[in-house]
Amino acid sequence: MRRIFASLLLAASSLAAAAPPDSFDEKAAARFAGLALACVGKEYPNKIAHTLESDEDAKPPRLLTPVFFGCYDWHSSVHGHWLLARLARQFPESPFAGPARSALRASFTPEKVSGEVAYLTGKGRGTFERPYGLAWLLRLCAELRSWDDVEAKAWAKTLEPLERAAASRLGEWLPKLAYPIREGEHAQTAFAFGLVLDWARVAHDAAMERLVVARTRDLYAKDRACPIGYEPSGQDFLSPCLAEADLMRRILAPEPYASWLRRFLPGVTGRGSSWLQVAVVTDPSDGKLAHLDGLNLSRAWMLEGIAASLPQADPRLRALRSTAAAHRDSGLAAVTGAHYEGGHWLGTFAVYLVTGAGLPGFERAIP
Repeated sequence: MRRIFASLLLAASSLAAAAPPDSFDEKAAARFAGLALACVGKEYPNKIAHTLESDEDAKPPRLLTPVFFGCYDWHSSVHGHWLLARLARQFPESPFAGPARSALRASFTPEKVSGEVAYLTGKGRGTFERPYGLAWLLRLCAELRSWDDVEAKAWAKTLEPLERAAASRLGEWLPKLAYPIREGEHAQTAFAFGLVLDWARVAHDAAMERLVVARTRDLYAKDRACPIGYEPSGQDFLSPCLAEADLMRRILAPEPYASWLRRFLPGVTGRGSSWLQVAVVTDPSDGKLAHLDGLNLSRAWMLEGIAASLPQADPRLRALRSTAAAHRDSGLAAVTGAHYEGGHWLGTFAVYLVTGAGLPGFERAIP
């Protein structure tokens, strides 16, 4: 197993010459698994969003958050674990499945999860990782709940106290949110709402599903003419306009959704992708500028989700799909691992895209 793990780490460090996969197979999956395996146990460098209440709070990341201390920051560690679960579930016989399961097994212990709950619920942490990191945590829990595997079910059970704490934190916040957060980074509400809604449906949390649907209608249903021509901002990794459209398709039937989308994105016409150009990254070693590689990936999956939710005869489908393809190609080509600034998180966005994780029925996408 050590040889397999070492070979995956070597692959992750030499991905700069790799071309984006034409189809998602075990070889392509190994590239992305290698990126996550290289960082889920890598404590430094580390960026922590941490409020100090006393000297006692000055501790290394592995003691503050004993499960999710790797991959540079908490939310990246969370979705790095999701990546490993997603790929081990899809490719159970692959060479990387064993190391992936070992990494998950080492992380998901009652003692470590108890430490995470204590940290999350500690004084001064009411806004910790809200909403992005908390939403990704629920998406991880949804993945484990959907995986027909004895060990995965045990991991899901172990994570339940943290899952409940995260859901409770979001459930307390959502009724108080007077306005949506429309930025292209972590605070954005549309993307987080989508992850939380997907989790609620997998977890059969009817109360959370009703709450998210109601808040989505309150905050977004009346929106018109989203200014997508102003996108992207210089360090976006999420599209405010497309994330909102990708959220609304989760709560509307195809025909009403088609009408809403016509009012919301009136510029989507024709058959090509000229209405939304691929974002350009000028320096992939700059952590903030590299966000735009993630934007291309998230735009691709959002466009695919939008297209999958429209009536089959909708005239906008060709434009949506061609635009998604252009962003997909550019985004996947950028997931090289050459720079840790992007390598610690872009693999997750690539896997979310190529496995169709956000598409309708995602929980049934993998047998």
